[in-house]
Amino acid sequence: MNVIKSFREYVDVLKEQNEIVEVTKEVDWRYEMSAITRRVYDLHAPAPLFSNVKDCTPGFRVLGAPMGLSTDARHPFKRLALSLGLPIDMSGPQIVGVWSKLADMEPVPTRTVETGACKENQLSEGEIDLTKLPIPLIHEGDGGRYINTYGIIIAQTPDGSWTNWAITRAMLDGPRTIAGVIIPTQDFGKIFSQWQEIGQDMPFALCLGVDPAITMAAGYPLPSGLNEGDILGAWYGEPVDVVKCETNNLLVPASTEIVIEGLASVSELLKEGPMGEYGGYVWSGRHKQVPCFNVSAMTYRDNPIMPLCVAGVPTEENHTNWGLNIAASIQYEIQKLDFPIKECFIPMECAAHWFVVTVDRNRTTEDDEKLALDIGKAVFASRGGSYIPKVIVLDDDIDPANLEQLVWAIATRHHPDRRIAFSDQYMFPLVAYLSPKEKSESVSTRVIYNCLTPFHSWPKEMRPVEASFRGYPEKLQKHVIDHWKEYGFS
Repeated sequence: MNVIKSFREYVDVLKEQNEIVEVTKEVDWRYEMSAITRRVYDLHAPAPLFSNVKDCTPGFRVLGAPMGLSTDARHPFKRLALSLGLPIDMSGPQIVGVWSKLADMEPVPTRTVETGACKENQLSEGEIDLTKLPIPLIHEGDGGRYINTYGIIIAQTPDGSWTNWAITRAMLDGPRTIAGVIIPTQDFGKIFSQWQEIGQDMPFALCLGVDPAITMAAGYPLPSGLNEGDILGAWYGEPVDVVKCETNNLLVPASTEIVIEGLASVSELLKEGPMGEYGGYVWSGRHKQVPCFNVSAMTYRDNPIMPLCVAGVPTEENHTNWGLNIAASIQYEIQKLDFPIKECFIPMECAAHWFVVTVDRNRTTEDDEKLALDIGKAVFASRGGSYIPKVIVLDDDIDPANLEQLVWAIATRHHPDRRIAFSDQYMFPLVAYLSPKEKSESVSTRVIYNCLTPFHSWPKEMRPVEASFRGYPEKLQKHVIDHWKEYGFS
């Protein structure tokens, strides 16, 4: 494993892999920078590194689409693999399988160092003007400029026993104020509620541009109480270096590009939103009141690089990072239940609304309906499954990351009578199709699609075989592939 230990190193590796285009032409933070990044997602083009953003502090740069799908069609998940120190030729389900073991690793506590690259430049409260940073106005209809789209926010319980590194969106409010989204059911929200209970503002640190594996760990639905930094140390095989903030006692990754620190108010609220969300829509006019994050200090590396995720229609970081992390955490839990599971995946194109699990075609279980039902229930009961409204159960002849195979299998193997629905279930409020009432109550219907082949009910001599290239004998397949150029094909 060759883990990348800083965002700066990650950028250098992406350059070596031809995964970056350096954009030196002046671009506007009003929509233009984000529109370029959106087109990059659509084309699976190299990530844009913007170095000339209009009306912003010189020297500050932005990397768009840091975890988008690769320009290398043979290895579409290259950036994901690189971020975790894995071979670039790994498939999406293979990455999920390896990464699912994270929660079982023995934590390695972080290592506090005296200083780090993030301390190369320091600004006190009166010197800070966040409006001069290259913070984008992303979508038409957004409520403001979003300072955090792919960084982590660090918070700690009042007694210091639990530190959480989370990815949560944050909207710029003014030169030293940020509107921070806090969802009560998530770990970041649970920690904030403890500060509310004692009536004290919560120290925070917003870290923009951290080790790529840190953003992956921050998107992983780990059990509450685990410290992402310690778990990541196990993945690294050595401690993650952290350094103390300037105005509070939080510890931040020492190699961070930009650290913005301060206090999240338990009483002062700001208007936040709307923002284009991972389901692919901007809910125009829909905003809410969220805590005010008051900034007291800012430190940064020379010529710092901020990450930019332009949330929306797949595929962007909500689908690569978050989708892969949810799949890994669910696989970790349901594989302990002795199901004949082969692979788990959240297809990038489904905007994290489907969870697909394949099972062994040679299983000994005879009741496929019960098997699909039990797997679906286990998914919904898991921590990561709290985000999933729809589960699809398939035989393992289908690659869950191959959209063509997936569409064919759902269309031809799912009988409408075998759809299993559960009403009045908890539903993650950002699921795209919910009604206003369902969003406010976080309650809706969840569904299991049993797509296991029903062919065992046919007489053996009449059971179908797949009418495709894969349906030919393996010896003939190899012969055709080996002689492909001789037939005249390139």
